[in-house]
Amino acid sequence: MKPLEGRIALVAGATRGAGRGIATMLGEAGATVYCTGRSVRGRPATGSRPETIEETAEIVDAKGGWGIAVRVDHSVESEVEALCARIQREQGRLDILVNDIWGGDGLTEFGPAFWKQSAAKGQQMFERAVFTHLLTSRHAVPLMLGGERGLIVEITDGDSFGYRGNLWYDLVKMSVIRLAFGMSRELRRTKVTALALTPGFLRSEEMLENFGVTEANWREGAAKDPHFIASESPAYVGRAVAALAADPNVGAKAGRVFSSWALAREYGFTDADGSQPHWGDYFARAFGRPYRVADEDAYTSWHDGPMEIASPDWPLG
Repeated sequence: MKPLEGRIALVAGATRGAGRGIATMLGEAGATVYCTGRSVRGRPATGSRPETIEETAEIVDAKGGWGIAVRVDHSVESEVEALCARIQREQGRLDILVNDIWGGDGLTEFGPAFWKQSAAKGQQMFERAVFTHLLTSRHAVPLMLGGERGLIVEITDGDSFGYRGNLWYDLVKMSVIRLAFGMSRELRRTKVTALALTPGFLRSEEMLENFGVTEANWREGAAKDPHFIASESPAYVGRAVAALAADPNVGAKAGRVFSSWALAREYGFTDADGSQPHWGDYFARAFGRPYRVADEDAYTSWHDGPMEIASPDWPLG
């Protein structure tokens, strides 16, 4: 029996990249996976990218799970509500929610100071990559509360509290980390765990194309950028999610941010090619200084806030 056989998952933003890797690796572990996004066959929604949610669902099937493609714009509440109603009708519950909606690559302007950047693009990035996560969780969590164990994974970029080089981008990625923490506080009396997760240097479909390589010869991309040699395929973060979902003690990780490479060492999984890349170790070697992580000490000031001390029973649920 596969570790996630019989488990029901929703990967919001499963069209490509980390989302596709997560959906397909949940399928590899035996899960039923609802794969959502806006790009469907004959109706692309993201520039000229060819990937579709139907393709993702088919890979889930091929890996041994059951993939269900559903076109959803997660910024439209009625569509999110309809999706969750369908899952409730068809499955009766939801066990795993992965919020991977992004859509900000074309909106991020690295280089210029924030006062020289487009406020409209920044607002759109925030709406696409933060509001969609909260809206999806708002409608999906009720499906998870009656189960034996639930998991919400917020996909971010980076497992530290350091600045990410662009104010809008930093705000979005840190907001997702904070969203996982905030949900964990409100879910602390339930069996649902919320946490955040980052991949390393991700070899997404678009990244491979930008480097002029394929997954088969990806190492040749290091000639263009030496750091590419420490990259990872989307399967790596996918196997991280699958390992978290199969861990009966995952609740101990509630509220924190984790990385694919650290979880690989903890749980013993590998990337699709059998390797076990570790971005933190590579960073320390390449830059000659430690890779700083948002560990338990970093989270100390986030706990026992005035509201929690003054009103320990809030929220009531």
